Amino acid sequence: IMASAKFLSMRGASASGAMPEAILSRTLEESGAGWFWSVNNQGEITYVSEHTAERFGSNAAALTGSPFSELFRPAGHAARDRLPFVLNRQINFDRLVLQSIDAEGRWWEVSGRTCKDGYSRFDGYAGFCIDVTERRASSETTSQLALFDTLTGLPNRLNLARYLNEHSGPGKRCAVLLLDLDRFKAVNDSLGHPAGDALLKQVANRLSKIIGDEDKVFRLGGDEFMAILPGCDDRDQLGDVAHDIIRALSHPYSIEETRCVIGASVGIAISPHDGIYSEDLTRKADLALYSAKSAGRGCVRYFSDDLLQVAEDRRLLEEDLRDALVGDQLTLLYQPQVSTSHEQVAGVEALIRWNHPRRGPISPAVFIPIAEEADLIGRLGEWIIRKACEDAAGWPGAIRVAVNVSAIQFANDALSTIVASALAQSGLLPNRLEIELTESVFLTESADTDRMFARLKGIGVRLALDDFGTGYSSLGYLRTAPFDKIKIDQTFVRDATLHGSRNGAIIAAIVALASALNMETTAEGVETLDQLELMRELGVSHIQGFLYSKAIASEVLAKQLGDGTWAIKPTGHARQRNNRRSLYRKAGAILGGYYYAVIVRNMSETGALIEGLLEVPPGTQIIVDLGDGRLELAVVRRATARGYGVEFSQPLIDDGVGNLTTAQVITPYQLAKHGLAGAAQSGQSKLLPSTALTTVQDFASALGLAAASDALSSASGGHARAGQLLGAHLKVKALFAASNPLQSMSLLNPGGDPRRHLSADDWERLKSAVEDSHNSQLKYIIALIVFTGARLQELLTAVWSDINRPERTWIIAHSELAEERTVRLAEAAIEIFAVLPRDPDCDHVIINPQTKRPFQSVFGSWDAARKKAGLANIGIHDLRCSIKTTW
Repeated sequence: IMASAKFLSMRGASASGAMPEAILSRTLEESGAGWFWSVNNQGEITYVSEHTAERFGSNAAALTGSPFSELFRPAGHAARDRLPFVLNRQINFDRLVLQSIDAEGRWWEVSGRTCKDGYSRFDGYAGFCIDVTERRASSETTSQLALFDTLTGLPNRLNLARYLNEHSGPGKRCAVLLLDLDRFKAVNDSLGHPAGDALLKQVANRLSKIIGDEDKVFRLGGDEFMAILPGCDDRDQLGDVAHDIIRALSHPYSIEETRCVIGASVGIAISPHDGIYSEDLTRKADLALYSAKSAGRGCVRYFSDDLLQVAEDRRLLEEDLRDALVGDQLTLLYQPQVSTSHEQVAGVEALIRWNHPRRGPISPAVFIPIAEEADLIGRLGEWIIRKACEDAAGWPGAIRVAVNVSAIQFANDALSTIVASALAQSGLLPNRLEIELTESVFLTESADTDRMFARLKGIGVRLALDDFGTGYSSLGYLRTAPFDKIKIDQTFVRDATLHGSRNGAIIAAIVALASALNMETTAEGVETLDQLELMRELGVSHIQGFLYSKAIASEVLAKQLGDGTWAIKPTGHARQRNNRRSLYRKAGAILGGYYYAVIVRNMSETGALIEGLLEVPPGTQIIVDLGDGRLELAVVRRATARGYGVEFSQPLIDDGVGNLTTAQVITPYQLAKHGLAGAAQSGQSKLLPSTALTTVQDFASALGLAAASDALSSASGGHARAGQLLGAHLKVKALFAASNPLQSMSLLNPGGDPRRHLSADDWERLKSAVEDSHNSQLKYIIALIVFTGARLQELLTAVWSDINRPERTWIIAHSELAEERTVRLAEAAIEIFAVLPRDPDCDHVIINPQTKRPFQSVFGSWDAARKKAGLANIGIHDLRCSIKTTW
């Protein structure tokens, strides 16, 4: 190539008498490594060899005079990368990378040197091309490895940073959707990592189809993905995309001929509202995702400023937990484990409690995960072991103390040393300490696991397998793991006495397995006498639950032990109630010639909780109308702050699709005859037209309902008086009038910042937008903020135990915003509290009806509503001084 300049200056020289340089050049071209060219001052070809011309499907004569640039495709959008521009510059150039138009489409480094005529004027170029196709492919492969995920082929985290920096910033709109797969770890654990990898590939394909452009979908690592939607800030559109993602990823997968089902949670941050720069958007999307996972997974959360406060609270709580470990804030309580043979306490389980100096008691469900994430679980676990041994050494008698040890602690080589040291310092006999482990310690089964078991047994402590049957699916570890006890999880104890439950059979199998392996058994969560009796019949050796005792302090336990023994008599309900199904259903109740619109909640086969009746004495018989001809006789058993608990005369039955229905259905003719057609659906209270039927028994007989059982019939009277009392309240007690409390609110003379004033038209638009919100609770939240003057965060953290409806008061707990105070509740607020959804497993006043979990924030739905109303400058707390009610 270096000799080419002399050869090229001989343009058109014949092959005869060729110089060594010409032979060298011809050899180079025939090898395919490169070729030579020359052009005139117009960029037209004056020389290419026949060998080169053949590459382009032509001959040298035909190519002569044609533009040299037509042999190549444009290299890029920039003018300097286009060959015609380069040739017009009349200066030397090197290594311009271009792709030829020949059939192979190879890539060449094109270099050229200017030529002069006899008058030193520019006369064109002479140059050469070197083949760089393989080198370019290798470079692209390296770039692919650096910027793309090798498993799924999606852009990776590094690529994400470049893409997000390009599409976010001042003046740019962009949405970030961060998603995490739910239950993916279970697939990895049960089917292995190759199956997990195959699942991730399918997830990537589904995501790319939903987003429509795989360049906008990124895999960040593990089971975490992100989608970037440039130019999009429409929350409704983003919500639709997020829900499409969740639905698509929740459909079953086929992996190695095995059906797998996972889910997904999505967190969304939007630029410029939530942040301008990529780092800020990513962090806030992560906070939104954390909120979605905390809300029960399988849902979408938008970032809101409240999440920053939650994250800050979590950070502060972590710092406080570090202080608590060296202060005097942590305590241990002990729940007795009672022998079924003689009802004496044989042992106790240590349960940690944290009494924060400012926040008060904090649940272990809150701070234990923080301890695990902050790498504090080792220190916390060591403190529990040492404190439990110290307390137990001071108790009279020889009962055992059980301590929970997490899988993280168990994997620590120092665990056996810590246990031995705690026993030595306290003087507690090793066989009085029981280490409780869950099945998660076997997920990484190895020689280290066996060695740790051997060390602990060598010390002489007992080992118990906790939450048996709820985690790891294999029983192989029981062959070698030296457990002394199996604890039966309360999920098996619960419902074991109910008709049709298989839990009793499972418990019997666990007891038989434990007996064969010479292990004791402890049933957790026993709360009723019929559950206790069943556990005894099945051979369970020990019972732990509220039926005997809640967790108590060490000094109380020592006092109860007295001379070293403590016998406890069980106290509790005689039998377990059927599972209650939380619901919100319009229904009706017939009493004293009146038909009352009511709400039915927490319904089970044998009874329900009814709201909407007033001053009904226990023992009163009523007829409950569930709609569509489903009526059942019932008796009021108890009155609570939430409503009235009733017991059905005949148990309800399953309708085959998971709902409860009555055993018989009243015909439309009969309903119409007695003025009941469509009554439950109308939601209206009224006086019934049939004056001849004045008692519940009359109606029951006329409708053909089964007679009340002896238990119901013997109930105390009072139904006639109750009917009269209810009739007096008829004009004000149709609860469904409060289905949208905003409709009864009108404007006050606004005060404060004039930029935040609401006109009457503004308010009407806002009411409509809130009513249309996807968050069905938003209208109640706004109404309660107005009626009570409470702050949003105070309302979201409120629990039912703080609401006293009979006394019409709400005790708002102390917070960083304000001291504890009592709010008097207006009738309007009471009405709203009466129709809010409730769940027996969640005590929060404001909950998501779908997830049955408290809202972490409602800013996303509020923000969407105010923007829809054209009131983006109005804050939710501005309404506290802007509206009044005419209830």
